[in-house]
Amino acid sequence: MNNRHITIPSGFKAAAVACGIKKSGKHDLAIIAADTDASAAIVTTSNQIFGAPIAWDRQILPKGYGKIRGMVINAGNSNVCTGKQGFCDAKAMAARTAKHLGSKPEKVLVASTGVIGRAMPMANVTAGIDSAAPGLNTKSDHRVVEAISTTDTRYKSAVVQIRLGGKNVTVAGIVKGSGMIAPSLATMIGVITTDAAVAPALLYKLLRQAVRTSFNAVTVDSDQSTSDIVAIFASGCAGAKEVKDGTAECKKFFAAVQEVCDALAFSIAADGEGATRVIEISVTGAHNDKEAQMAAKSVADSPLVKTAVHGADPNWGRIAMALGKSAAKVKAEKLIIKIGGTKIFAKGTGCKCDLKKISEMMKQNVVKIDCELGQGKGKFTALTCDLSREYISINADYTT
Repeated sequence: MNNRHITIPSGFKAAAVACGIKKSGKHDLAIIAADTDASAAIVTTSNQIFGAPIAWDRQILPKGYGKIRGMVINAGNSNVCTGKQGFCDAKAMAARTAKHLGSKPEKVLVASTGVIGRAMPMANVTAGIDSAAPGLNTKSDHRVVEAISTTDTRYKSAVVQIRLGGKNVTVAGIVKGSGMIAPSLATMIGVITTDAAVAPALLYKLLRQAVRTSFNAVTVDSDQSTSDIVAIFASGCAGAKEVKDGTAECKKFFAAVQEVCDALAFSIAADGEGATRVIEISVTGAHNDKEAQMAAKSVADSPLVKTAVHGADPNWGRIAMALGKSAAKVKAEKLIIKIGGTKIFAKGTGCKCDLKKISEMMKQNVVKIDCELGQGKGKFTALTCDLSREYISINADYTT
């Protein structure tokens, strides 16, 4: 991972410190700030149990977009199910950060990740903010991504640079996510920055579009987090003209945002807790895109499919089962299943094929499963990972 990413777009600085929230002693609190108020948009979890930071963020951006100065993030404690005090703590984090930025609490987003149900160690958090804020710079990006991580085994970032209106424009992003990952609006903590000039409402529209086929396509264990948020900030500091909806420049900018989101989403699947390989499930021929998504997600969430891939077992029966249990319309006689490009099931029964060869293909870093439903033109691709013994080990000992 490059040492710089989130501050490559002009107009942003970041910093991170270790303030004792994580038992490991690693960096655990980060601040990402714009030089001035930036256009911002967020998508958050749809889990009915959600953290105090999510409640705060929704309060200051009730429409999902507006003008924001910065964001403070901590790992090691999620501030979820902590009562009224939890909300007060989230607000206090925003207020403390805003004071250092010369801004207002309502201009600072908050994100927290980690163990559920424990009070925030506010003495540590306050000291961390006071230490990080004065050191905001463009050389601490690698510390920032460490500070937002929990069970991640690798740090995840992406950068795309394009030309808009004769100016160089950058879109950059970081993300944390390894477990408790399932599609629904957002699936982790992600931050995207850009120096393009984009109005908040349009930024929100484009973010929601990009999230649908990237972060919403990822599932590690079918468990949706209580703390999920993806935030995007646009400083406008590249000097290019404002991006307008429906223009060629807008399409070009959206493609860059989509590319960053896709790369970050793939990195989450690759770093799923205990994962040894990524599984890409492409469903085509569904009645519509919504049914394609339901079918693909059903396969991606299946423990039987995930363990079969872990064991390099070309068990098409598990894939057919997972498709059939979904809410999508599926008929065996129209269904075609391929693994690694080889047809393994068609017209209601298994195909003659070299199962040993397919098994060897399933040992690769990325395993592709293609499912043609023969019902229409709907399509969707889901990302997941295999399910290993290590996943059980990580989660059995998570809080103890």
